[in-house]
Amino acid sequence: MKKPKWVIEKEQGRKRAEAETIWLFGLHAVRDALLNPRRHRLRLVVTPNARDRLAEAIATAGIDPEISDPRRFAAPLEPGSVHQGAALEASPLDWGPLDALAAGDGPMPPRLVLLDRVTDPHNVGAILRSAEVLGARAVIGVLRHAAPETGALAKAASGALERQPYLRIRNLAETMEALRSMGYLLLGLDGDGPVSVAEAITGQRDRPVALVLGAEGPGLRARTRETCDMLVRIPAAGGFGSLNVSNAAAVALYALSPAAGA
Repeated sequence: MKKPKWVIEKEQGRKRAEAETIWLFGLHAVRDALLNPRRHRLRLVVTPNARDRLAEAIATAGIDPEISDPRRFAAPLEPGSVHQGAALEASPLDWGPLDALAAGDGPMPPRLVLLDRVTDPHNVGAILRSAEVLGARAVIGVLRHAAPETGALAKAASGALERQPYLRIRNLAETMEALRSMGYLLLGLDGDGPVSVAEAITGQRDRPVALVLGAEGPGLRARTRETCDMLVRIPAAGGFGSLNVSNAAAVALYALSPAAGA
């Protein structure tokens, strides 16, 4: 039997609404989202235990939680999501235009992280944590081939998603060219890079730097490599010279930090 038109329209409207919001889950991710004044919150589902543990953040956010039985948790999460009894439906964050985030004012020279088709939300979440700790201005991925803002990414970021701008742009090479015109040095991380990260910025540590990382396995795409000013490597102490992309981002960002140059 064919569905009535009004039923189809209602289902399509629900799907559009779901696509415009995300479900954050886990105590850390939900607590930080509740405390983030930039985050537009719609629905909070918690177990009694999680409500007690999040009481201060819930009061600060001024949201009325839905209390759910932990055995039949009411939030529509993916199977296997480790929600710890807390889930928050919210709108994605809007960090504004990249050129404003990349502007050179501030106490330290700007650092950006550009991701070339890094799709694993756990890697992107870990990179956001490192970027926040080590003072990067933003993490930027490509629109169609980067991990979107999801509950899994937020949980992996352990609160950093609420603090570290995460943007997705349409064309990575064009964005790199725009950053170059703003004075950025574009460093592509590659295991076969001719110089180390530290060597690449010797004498120019005060320049804005965009660190470009590729997906594990394929690495940087050909056009991305060609657009970089320099390919750089992380020196390895032994014969095994491969790091997970999130670990590589942390090491490279530290090499670019004022602490490493002190």
